[in-house]
Amino acid sequence: MKVVTIGGYLGSGKTTALMKICPILHDKYNAKIALIVNELGDVPVDGRIVEESELNVKEIFGGCICCTVAGTFQRTLGVLKREFNPDIVITEPTGVAIPHQLKLVAAMAFRDYEIGMGPAIILFDASRPEICDDEILGRLVRTQVEDADFVPLSKVDIASEEDIQKSIQIIREVNKNAEIFRFSSVTGEGVDRMIEIIIEAKDYPIPEYWGTIRK
Repeated sequence: MKVVTIGGYLGSGKTTALMKICPILHDKYNAKIALIVNELGDVPVDGRIVEESELNVKEIFGGCICCTVAGTFQRTLGVLKREFNPDIVITEPTGVAIPHQLKLVAAMAFRDYEIGMGPAIILFDASRPEICDDEILGRLVRTQVEDADFVPLSKVDIASEEDIQKSIQIIREVNKNAEIFRFSSVTGEGVDRMIEIIIEAKDYPIPEYWGTIRK
């Protein structure tokens, strides 16, 4: 069972991307998929949408799965492993989640439940790179991108080429290694690459600081 994170700041298109790729993973690749949808609010809008696709969902509320309810996240992975044993677990954290914290929790679950760690795919909204000009929000978005293994430029169907190039520049300032590619849930651009990344997900190393924090 492989855990793959699809994250990004609020409004970057995470849920729309999931609704695009999950049916393809199931229908074309016969992959057994489970989703963990995390919402900060009291109304589970995203989870309700996902459930309408008859996919297995474990929702966690009241906090971010990578920090305040980390224990619940670990137990959820354990339950999925025992009761559903999917090929791939896709986690959609809140828009304020930090990927390296989520990887740390997944690493703990890996040790407890023999779960593999997949990549962190962090969507960057190419239609509004100016969000990074905000001192607080910009720092959050850059921190998310810094931890990414892959960065799909979402909403390229409505973004100008100028904004797309500005987005690439921002990403490269903080992350020189992540693969960047154009992505649109509307036109389908980049969908095949997203699916390829998930299907071919390899084990990612457990963070070096895992043992220190675990103790």
